[in-house]
Amino acid sequence: MLLGPGGDGVSVVAAAAAVGPRSSGRSASDHTLLITCDRHSQTANRLGVYSKTAVPVEVSSSLSLLELDPLAVTEQTWGEFAEALSMTQSHAGPILPVVSSLAAVAPGELISLPGVEDLLLLRRVRDEATSGRWTSVIVDCSGQRDPLALLRAPAVLSQALNRLWPRHRRLAAASERPMMARLTSAVDQLDGDCRDIAALLADPHTTAAHLVVGAGSRSMAVLTAQLASAALMGLPVRTVFVSGGDAADHERIAALAGDAIDVVAVPKVVDPLDRSGRLRKLGVTLSAPGGRPFGSAAARVDLIAGSDLDAIYEMRWHQPLPEPDRLGLGRSDDDLLVTVSGFRYPVRLPSVLRRCVVTEAAWESGVLRIRFAPNPAVWPQKPEQKKTASKKSVRKT
Repeated sequence: MLLGPGGDGVSVVAAAAAVGPRSSGRSASDHTLLITCDRHSQTANRLGVYSKTAVPVEVSSSLSLLELDPLAVTEQTWGEFAEALSMTQSHAGPILPVVSSLAAVAPGELISLPGVEDLLLLRRVRDEATSGRWTSVIVDCSGQRDPLALLRAPAVLSQALNRLWPRHRRLAAASERPMMARLTSAVDQLDGDCRDIAALLADPHTTAAHLVVGAGSRSMAVLTAQLASAALMGLPVRTVFVSGGDAADHERIAALAGDAIDVVAVPKVVDPLDRSGRLRKLGVTLSAPGGRPFGSAAARVDLIAGSDLDAIYEMRWHQPLPEPDRLGLGRSDDDLLVTVSGFRYPVRLPSVLRRCVVTEAAWESGVLRIRFAPNPAVWPQKPEQKKTASKKSVRKT
């Protein structure tokens, strides 16, 4: 996946990587799919093909292009979901206050569905990546106001769904009222897609993220924020491509990126990048997924003191923090809500920590450390502990 601020050459680097030299491990029989999420993309013109929205178009024997319009993807999928809502509403009567309103929205009336539009776009990307048709998939995320907000959407939407209508309540409603089964199935599928996509994006064995930035103070500020947000999401960043700038700029960016991320300069060209041959001269190659977890996806949980109800657990991961005074922590059911420089992300807690409460947190030497203690109200108790608790209860009575 290629990310970066608008105007820094994200789409050019993506197209150059798609037509350029093959990276190590790829053969002549490999077939790459280049996906662009920008409704105003010029990639088809650069590659010299006529494209049709939502349909892969062959550019060469080893490359195809798929242009996705987020609104068009949403319209195609919304009809199925609205039908499930409508059927449930007509046979089961009022269920939730919003059901009848949502069921009445026709696909052609949609302007934007925050979170849902991004999810459906990423679901189409996921389906192509797991279809078996392509050896590799390059996703050009240019054209999005905030590409990391796009990638955050599945985790945020899943958290919102389960906050508004928890899964155990959905299942109970379906068992009590059979006509609810179709609606709960549709919501469960949506929630399952959210979790599946979030896990795929953070999987370092299948996904590699590449940031594209220009030189200068603005790009440095953007890169700093993007690296911090990527670490919070667990997005496995492999490369930072720098367009323009001098050796000093590249050294500053390399220091910021750290040893685990490669910094690659993209050469300037005089000719317009309006054909495959000129794009190929940039010599852009993309590093394959490295298999190394990044940020919160590499979080460690250790028992550092005590046992049972007296235990103290610590969860920690490497987390850049551009603005320490803007670090925020919260809790919502099984998620730890972490805010870094105005970017909030729900980090799913390991099972052992879901029955705990946060006791303290600290950030030092680039590592975020959060400590937890068991919550007596939900912590599993041993038989002898239950007997003791029962005796205390009897005495009080």
